[in-house]
Amino acid sequence: MSAFSSDLDLNVTDVSGNGVEVDVATNALDGTVRLAVLWTQEVVLTPEDAERVAHSLLRAAELVRQGRGGRDGNA
Repeated sequence: MSAFSSDLDLNVTDVSGNGVEVDVATNALDGTVRLAVLWTQEVVLTPEDAERVAHSLLRAAELVRQGRGGRDGNA
């Protein structure tokens, strides 16, 4: 039995169609959060770091939606 509990509402896959999936899970044993890029690698984060990543992703998504998140480093 795994200590990790995945967010079942999250269904994110790589846009290139290569089958890579993203998984966010909490660890009931040590209170960490795992952000996994399935089929390649994973990273384990503290709750604070997980919140930072989430806020960064939200900021990046908003920049892209506003057309300011291009490859010129504005993200």
